[in-house]
Amino acid sequence: MSVSSPSQVFAGRIGRIEVSATMAVAAEAAKLRAQGANLVDFGAGEPHFPTPRHIKDAAIAAIDANFTRYTVVPGIPDVRKAIVERHAADFGSEYAVDEAIFTTGGKQALFNTIQILVDHGDEVILPVPYWVSFKDIVQYAGGKVVFLETSEEENFRVTAHAIERSITPRTKAIILNSPSNPAGAVVSAEDLERIVQLAHQRGIFLLLDECYVYLNYASKPVSGGSFTWAKEHLVILGSLSKTYAMTGWRAGFALAPKAIVANLNKLQGQSTSNATSFVQKAAIAALSGSQQCVAEFRAEFIDLRDHMLARLAEIPGVTCTKPEGAFYVYPNLSAYLGKGGIRTATEMATRLLHEAHVVVVPGEAFGTGQHVRMSYPVTKQNIDEGTRRMKEFLIRLA
Repeated sequence: MSVSSPSQVFAGRIGRIEVSATMAVAAEAAKLRAQGANLVDFGAGEPHFPTPRHIKDAAIAAIDANFTRYTVVPGIPDVRKAIVERHAADFGSEYAVDEAIFTTGGKQALFNTIQILVDHGDEVILPVPYWVSFKDIVQYAGGKVVFLETSEEENFRVTAHAIERSITPRTKAIILNSPSNPAGAVVSAEDLERIVQLAHQRGIFLLLDECYVYLNYASKPVSGGSFTWAKEHLVILGSLSKTYAMTGWRAGFALAPKAIVANLNKLQGQSTSNATSFVQKAAIAALSGSQQCVAEFRAEFIDLRDHMLARLAEIPGVTCTKPEGAFYVYPNLSAYLGKGGIRTATEMATRLLHEAHVVVVPGEAFGTGQHVRMSYPVTKQNIDEGTRRMKEFLIRLA
């Protein structure tokens, strides 16, 4: 019996994507940890705080009340109402309950949105550096990614002028992630309004990943949803993961015009169906309850960011932009590439993991070749120890 080659067995679309770099790093780190290695982990993209008590209590109460059955696909009306009301209160948006859908994490909201909007040959503008999954999800849908290079000297900031230059007759969508993962770059309120206007006038969909919208350290948080006059071309992609320390709960949402939400509902209904029932109750508690925890998280993230930047500044040859949001730093290690047989950021990350026992994510995963991403929601002691190990390793290379 002949054995088919992999290209004959698997659908072509699976070949258009790669294994998530952050997941690959986490898996490799887990192997070393299981072997007894003492790792300092800057790889994970999640808060170090526990989920706030009132949110956990809401989930426990839902389980005790046997709220564990299927719900309607887009989420119970109360969770969609809580999403709409929270966003309206904070950003002045104007969405109805049937213009909201609750998803299994923000990634599902993004994945499904691109699947229903982007067809083969459609172009999607994506600023560089980008979050690891954006490129692959667009390519999986058959779309063509148009990379928009940004300047490290300008803090990787995305401007309306740069977006406009990237638009072609085939542009179907623009993805904006502000504050951004991995560099913490923030699109200014002025540029955001101009980009919204530009997309609206040209009939281009603007997908706004607001995963870190409340972790804006440069100014008051701003959402594209505030520009209600452009609503028909906006999709707000949100997540409770980072805002409320709920990463493992898988709680996300999308806000969009009714026709888009109806199609998101259709696709979700044929894939995962409803997000976990009692997580919806926890989400209501998060969105409708006190927001004091959000302010407290934000204040500690700023303190940790500044501590991390100070430690990195002590490493000769390492430069780093000052993130204006999110909870990552994106240092440039180009001064050490070419030394010790290390040619790429991926090789650098591998050597740091195995020799210094420091976990970072290589810049190639985000579209650049001279950086590594380091997540700083850890203790200051871990920051001190991890950067000490990193410094010693790099100096040995030199």
